[in-house]
Amino acid sequence: MKTTTVGLDLAKNVFQVHSVDEAGEVIVRRALRRRQVMPFFAGLEPCLIGMEACGTSHYWARELSALGHSVKLMPPAYVKPYVKRGKTDAGDAEAICEAVTRPTMRFVAIKSPEQQSLLALHRVRDLLIRQRTQLVNMIRGQLAEFGIVLAKGIQHMLRLVERLLDGEALELPMLAAKIMITVAAQVRELQGRIGALEKELKLWSRDNQVVKRLQTIPGIGIITASALAATVTDPHQFTSGRQFAAWLGLTPRANSSGGKERLGRISKMGDRYLRRLLINGMTAQLQSVRRHPDRHPWTIELLHRKPAKLVAVAMANKTARIVWAVMTRDEIYRVPQPSTQEAVA
Repeated sequence: MKTTTVGLDLAKNVFQVHSVDEAGEVIVRRALRRRQVMPFFAGLEPCLIGMEACGTSHYWARELSALGHSVKLMPPAYVKPYVKRGKTDAGDAEAICEAVTRPTMRFVAIKSPEQQSLLALHRVRDLLIRQRTQLVNMIRGQLAEFGIVLAKGIQHMLRLVERLLDGEALELPMLAAKIMITVAAQVRELQGRIGALEKELKLWSRDNQVVKRLQTIPGIGIITASALAATVTDPHQFTSGRQFAAWLGLTPRANSSGGKERLGRISKMGDRYLRRLLINGMTAQLQSVRRHPDRHPWTIELLHRKPAKLVAVAMANKTARIVWAVMTRDEIYRVPQPSTQEAVA
């Protein structure tokens, strides 16, 4: 009996395998230790291997693809409906084996080591920024206890950090001043590390044509552009800009029945980091919209009816569709020209 399809449930040390033949009969149902995985699949003829897109999945996909197998990654949420009963590794492997053969299943493109390296840079930078925010909030809270209140904005805090580390005395008790200096030193160290990571990011993006094209879109800078270029391996897997926006979780939830359509809040089902970058970029872009309302009639009209945060999300949805068009057509963004009637008016 020839193995045609394998469901592989990934783990740290113990992996579960479920394989079937052309008739769907179970051939192998067993657990493998980590060191047994590659020898096991090396002994199989090329076949279809399904895995959930989770931690280490891209590594294993590359390794198994090198053996000649066809490897497909699936979102875990799309595999869950195929689990028959309780949560077990064997049940998960069987569900993966079933789901990977479905003609309507959606798959995740396998990332290269270079793409994963850039995404690691983004994740570490995001972590350091959150740690910096924690320290800044600590300094603000402690200074407020002594009647010192700083203006909003990270730039004001960074200036205070430099003043503290330069030995400038504040109206603080000696012990409190020592504590603030200790925390300020950590903030400056984190700021230096964040700057070093951003230099690496700019160096990687300097010769990347996709990043350069994405930066022509209003509201998208080098951080968002590089994150999109590293995450979206193959934009052609999406049939439309709306499907790409839905993948990012920026489209409304649909709850329709009996011919009545009801749209709710955005689904938030996609990549949280990319969605946040797009929404933050559009929030900043709103300042330009307010300064030049004649250039953004759609956004201004929406601002008259909806809160600014909701408008930023709507702009992110629209921008995601533009991103898809720019990536699939290998073109730069062109500002829409007014129609003839609008120009005459």
